[in-house]
Amino acid sequence: MVQKLKVDFHTHTSEDPYESIDYDAFQLIDRASELQFDALAITNHDTLTYNTDLAEYARAKEILLVPGTEAHFSNKHVLILNPSFRKIPLGKSLDYLKEIKSETSLIAAPHPFFPSTKSLKSDLISYLPLFDAIEYSHFYNHLINCNKKGVRVALRTKIPLMGSSDCHALWQLGTTYSLVEAEKEPLSLIEAVKKGKIEVFTTPLSLLTMLKIALHLFIRNGYLFSP
Repeated sequence: MVQKLKVDFHTHTSEDPYESIDYDAFQLIDRASELQFDALAITNHDTLTYNTDLAEYARAKEILLVPGTEAHFSNKHVLILNPSFRKIPLGKSLDYLKEIKSETSLIAAPHPFFPSTKSLKSDLISYLPLFDAIEYSHFYNHLINCNKKGVRVALRTKIPLMGSSDCHALWQLGTTYSLVEAEKEPLSLIEAVKKGKIEVFTTPLSLLTMLKIALHLFIRNGYLFSP
């Protein structure tokens, strides 16, 4: 049955090999359940945090767990949801996206114009036909908003915007998310996003909260934006 599903397509947990995070995938699912999410993707860097036990645990909480990863291509971050591969293709360039693009997977540009060497920036424009969605990240407020250029690109090219939290702390979950008009199964979700049947729900952070996030990441990992 088609319904409006509350979804976060970009999250991180302690299983991430590059991050220092104090909650695991099960705890993230618990928090998503408390916030009444319908679907969730755990997108740790260069790894798939997805297995039968996790999927069944999420299902028991009435959450659809979608396989995903935030992988490095040409040393840039790219979100791949429901990938065809089960082993992350390391050391590949952005050209490799041509080989893995498919109807059953979704390729999205996370925080594409944020001030990080890992953000796509001009590479998003160069490889635009390979992307199915552009992320609207939670990390902004009324004065500082690096999402604006991504919004302009999305409007100009008619590529859907996808709201997500990119959470590295549990309290970040729910700050920005998507409502997707789809059936509660991965292929329906992916098809709906590609067709633009998605709405971004987001609340600007206070400057104090942004500083709190930045300090949290710097203390735990030594940097502001993900490696």
